[in-house]
Amino acid sequence: MCTGVRFSDAKGNMYLGRNLDWCESYGEKVVVMPRGARIPSPFLGTIEPKHACIGTAIVVNGAPCYYDCGNEVGLAVAGLNFPGYASFAEGPADGAVNVAVYEFPMWVASQFETVAQVREALKNVTLVAKAPSDGYAVAQLHWIIGDAKESIVVECQADGMHVYDDGLDVLTNQPPFPWHAENVRNYMHVSNEHPEPVTWTRDTLKAFGTGAGMAGFPGGYDPASRFVRAAYLNANYPAEEGEAANVTRLFRTLEGCSMCKGGGKMADGRYEYTMFSDCYSAATRTYYWCTYDEPARHSACLDDYDLGAGELTVIPQ
Repeated sequence: MCTGVRFSDAKGNMYLGRNLDWCESYGEKVVVMPRGARIPSPFLGTIEPKHACIGTAIVVNGAPCYYDCGNEVGLAVAGLNFPGYASFAEGPADGAVNVAVYEFPMWVASQFETVAQVREALKNVTLVAKAPSDGYAVAQLHWIIGDAKESIVVECQADGMHVYDDGLDVLTNQPPFPWHAENVRNYMHVSNEHPEPVTWTRDTLKAFGTGAGMAGFPGGYDPASRFVRAAYLNANYPAEEGEAANVTRLFRTLEGCSMCKGGGKMADGRYEYTMFSDCYSAATRTYYWCTYDEPARHSACLDDYDLGAGELTVIPQ
């Protein structure tokens, strides 16, 4: 499971972040990919980044398999779990740009500047069900991609690739995005306003306290509930100024959708929980993150690295 959120501040700077909800680590680290890196690709030969990127990834055979990442010009992407619905091509398609599922976030962030460019490029892209090596499975994912102006959701299912405009700027997990966008309408009555007293027959009813306008708001860990909470919090969070306040806004919004150990048990008996949360700030080209066991935020700025170098830099989580 996972939750992703995007917004822009008053100056047009994008912030995109996510919760990674799962039960075990795969050795992920924060990885900087400079423009001089040459990334081996099963179908593209070699990927040559046009833009440097930073995000959380595992590195397999020289390729950064990004869970999420942002680039130096303000485009970011996050992959979220989509089991039971994700379906990818078994092999490369003739005449298409064939991209392996594991390299999709890296390919997007390293090659494009805006969501509009990505949307146009995806018209000729086939996502191929290929893992980074024999020791890994093909991740069942869908993606949120955002810039300063907008976000889209990319979902590949049995009937092909779907690209949706995401006017809510959030994403969780299954079912598909259009279902979530419809389901939110069930909560359009929810309000952050304090209800005024009302009269029923001869009695006057008054709200118990702050938040009474949110009665019926979903509180579960399931994807539908988290989607509604993320959309509501993202839409109603007051505008902030400055890097620190907007990074806090992103993390606090994600906290409203986070998972605590013990709250949700998987079919195999393990507990799913929010292993880490992160935020990419296009304003300062800085990647922030924290973990379940260490909630204090850490950060790494692209400007502190040689973005023309040829080697990946791995920053321990």
